[in-house]
Amino acid sequence: MDVYEAVTSRRAVREFRDRPVPREVLERVLSAAAWTPSASNIQPWRAYVVTGAPLARLKRLACRRVTSGDAWDEPEYEQYPPALKSPYRERRSAFGEQRYGALGIPREDVEARQRAAAGNWDCFGAPAALFCYIDRDLGPAQWSDVGMYLQTVMLLLRAEGLHSCAQMAWAKYRRSVAEVLAPPDELLLFCGMSIGYEDDATCAARVGRAPLKETVTFVGG
Repeated sequence: MDVYEAVTSRRAVREFRDRPVPREVLERVLSAAAWTPSASNIQPWRAYVVTGAPLARLKRLACRRVTSGDAWDEPEYEQYPPALKSPYRERRSAFGEQRYGALGIPREDVEARQRAAAGNWDCFGAPAALFCYIDRDLGPAQWSDVGMYLQTVMLLLRAEGLHSCAQMAWAKYRRSVAEVLAPPDELLLFCGMSIGYEDDATCAARVGRAPLKETVTFVGG
């Protein structure tokens, strides 16, 4: 798989097969991802890869919180501005319409949307998950480095025939994640990532992208 194919075939998969991901594959991916660029090479990411019994325990903890109506953990960072302006507001809305529309869930059916979102806490059936932390003393530039790291991981997973789904949603249950992983206090959970083999039997909706002219300006010849 060349780089272009990896980029264009990568998407957020939300239905995985119950097929284990070999440890050596995950080690190969993360060893290569270590070459992700970062300012002054400080490598601000800290990743935990969870499989087997620990992942099953985390899924149980999170699903128990969902079914009991337990409140989300207080946020440690802002996922979206309180007043998301145009065109970002429209793009986010269009994503929701396409995501839930593919599942046959209308906008007004809040309960059905919540049930679909609850799949996050089962990692959508994935047999492996990565949880990415960053030192809470670091700043925006280091957060951008972490984003590059996560993108590199996802592209390398495609090269191995795997899919993924990055999930900031896990930050809402960060205390449950910490109960299993026991990270040091100086680390802040940025996101989780479900990893596995896609369930080809499901209908996979691909979310579109803005036209190039909306996001890129060419200057010069």
